[in-house]
Amino acid sequence: MSMPKDINHVRILSAPDKKQCLDAVQLSQLEESFRKWAEGSQRRDVCLSRRRILLIFLLIRYTGGKLNEVLALDPFNDIDHDRQLVLFYNTDPDSETKSRQVQISESLSREIQSTLADPAFKDSFPNLFDIDPGFVRRKFYERAEACGFLKHLGGPEMIRKARAVELMHSNMPLPAVQMMLGHSTPNLTTSFVSFSKDEIRRIIKLFMERESSRKTSARNSFFGKIQEILSGTIQARVELATIGGYKVTTMITNESLEQLGLEKGKLITAEVKAPCVILQKTVEEPVCSAENRFNGIVVRINKGKVSSEYVIRISDGTDLCSIVSTKSAKYLRLKEGDTVWATFNCFSVVLHAE
Repeated sequence: MSMPKDINHVRILSAPDKKQCLDAVQLSQLEESFRKWAEGSQRRDVCLSRRRILLIFLLIRYTGGKLNEVLALDPFNDIDHDRQLVLFYNTDPDSETKSRQVQISESLSREIQSTLADPAFKDSFPNLFDIDPGFVRRKFYERAEACGFLKHLGGPEMIRKARAVELMHSNMPLPAVQMMLGHSTPNLTTSFVSFSKDEIRRIIKLFMERESSRKTSARNSFFGKIQEILSGTIQARVELATIGGYKVTTMITNESLEQLGLEKGKLITAEVKAPCVILQKTVEEPVCSAENRFNGIVVRINKGKVSSEYVIRISDGTDLCSIVSTKSAKYLRLKEGDTVWATFNCFSVVLHAE
């Protein structure tokens, strides 16, 4: 059984309402608006000023940092481009955490480095982010309205919230999201295994690069640690535990096991394509041959003429996507809010090592 017994079966993160925060598509639209605006003036000084605002937006957009944290940065010294890390200093005197490192993708690091290489930045703005927060907010609101969004949804705090929702809906584990956003005590109580802060940082780094490159068509990803390997004559069964406390079982050849260098305790990513996820509308755990079984709630349905997409949210906030034929969907009679079991067998799981 894949479901942990000690987990509280509630939705850690509710489905985002369009009135509450921007979704991933809208965030991309907002980013594109900022980029076009930043290069949309013939005056050199105006372009430099706008590119400074773009940098602030990108840092909030991809690190989930607070506005005061970003404005406190010395981007020439507080960004480690070799390790793709941003060092935030906590300006709250009551906080126990004085600083934190946030991982960014290699592509974003290169873009920031290239932008800062322009000597005009240092000449025009010796203290690059020494800027009125109110002015920054106004520019953020303007870009949101230019996209047709409600003004407040473009505010720095709302972008930080939207980033958290985006990460969760992209299946970054909750403790990793908490650490990235600077929460002092990531929630690890539901895990079957202990994940160190260093391991969570490695998971964040892996996620950032995958998000940036998007080289896989698989919709469902699980980040976890190998718990058990049972080798047979030809194949091996590999079980991994996620930070959320779930177990995922896969079957691979012994040759693949050796090529990937898999061993107990190694961090790994497991992916499952949406058509491999079978849905069963039942309250009780289904009796079936699928080793991987997850109970969740239907949060989104996208019906097509030939196939239909269902998004199921399990208790740790992970979203599972299932693609079924529209003919089969009629028999399921599922609607948003329904409880359902999502299942897939061990041969449907593909492992990706770091």
